[in-house]
Amino acid sequence: MKLIFGYIKKNSDLQFIRFLVVGVLNTLFGYSIFALFIYLHFYFILSFFFSMFFVIVCYFYIVCHIVFSSHKVKQFYRFIVVYVAVYLVNVLALYIFNLFSVSNYIAGAILILPLACLAFILQKIFVFV
Repeated sequence: MKLIFGYIKKNSDLQFIRFLVVGVLNTLFGYSIFALFIYLHFYFILSFFFSMFFVIVCYFYIVCHIVFSSHKVKQFYRFIVVYVAVYLVNVLALYIFNLFSVSNYIAGAILILPLACLAFILQKIFVFV
């Protein structure tokens, strides 16, 4: 993993490209956890909560260093606030999809890209300024 992230940081000058590449890897990890908990018959809100918990723990370090080239630990608190906001938007969207009987697997997959864009914008504006 360290080699992959080192390659991404070295060979990509564009912050958003690095964010997307790291985000894809992180999203695969997070969605896998989400799908696992759905498969284990957890309520969709709990499934998403657990996936976000695991993602945030790993993701801050990676985004901080590889995407935004920052080493400030104090940004972690703002990072958490951004992800709480993203979490709430995602839960609301999952709830709406559930009202229309859309599968949690499909709803989770549909929401990946819009929420990734939201997360990048909020991180750029509020966390890594």
